[in-house]
Amino acid sequence: MRPETYTHGHHQSVVSAHAVRTAKDCAAYLLPEVKPGISMLDVGCGPGSITADLAELAAPGPVIGLDASEDVLVLGRELAAARGLANASFAGGNIYDLDFPDETFDVVHAHQVLQHLADPVAALREMRRVTKPGGLVAVRDVDFHGMSWYPAVPELAEWMQVYQHIARGNQAEPDAGRHLLSWALEAGFTDLTPSSSNWLYATEDQRAWLAASWSERVLHSAFAEQASERGLADREGLERLSAGWQEWAAAPDGWFLMPCGELLARA
Repeated sequence: MRPETYTHGHHQSVVSAHAVRTAKDCAAYLLPEVKPGISMLDVGCGPGSITADLAELAAPGPVIGLDASEDVLVLGRELAAARGLANASFAGGNIYDLDFPDETFDVVHAHQVLQHLADPVAALREMRRVTKPGGLVAVRDVDFHGMSWYPAVPELAEWMQVYQHIARGNQAEPDAGRHLLSWALEAGFTDLTPSSSNWLYATEDQRAWLAASWSERVLHSAFAEQASERGLADREGLERLSAGWQEWAAAPDGWFLMPCGELLARA
């Protein structure tokens, strides 16, 4: 298998957006299962904001954040130290080859990870391997083609088309949310609890935040690099997409809905 290409990359605009995520707004479907003393693995943890929240809830149980990028792991360690979370730790690793014995964790969690993988079924099988019998594999992924927005700014439709081309060029599935149940069944799970939830950006502050993030990302992150390298957009086109995000944010009736599929899979 060729090395994975992370569609978003780790530009500051991406990492900053991920660092504001919380367990409450990203893993509410899982939280009733997070009890004090359980052990957890958070795969693809990024800068660790969700991991830290889970560690707080699971304490004194050990919670490990795992990511392929050492740069974001450093941020996770700093956050855990600042919050005094002695039960949280962070390590580098590969979701296809987790460096843990069979049946190690009560819960193995991955947020917005499977959409970036060439073989999400293999990843789910490996996550299941390190989960204790009766434990949970918990996954949540957005569905890009399920996104909807208003007003109908043409540049956002173009942005979606470019993003789809980039992600699929990386052998990934940007509409992962709708595939979670199918992937889990193929991976051999039988006890499944599917659900869904949304991120909505409709207030002035929410629109400003989302537009600031994406208007920067289309110009400077891995999105811009891959779009340019693959002939999907030139610099002028990227600047037009960036301006389109700002135009959308300025609309007082602006609305952007991001649906996410969720799944609790019992090992």
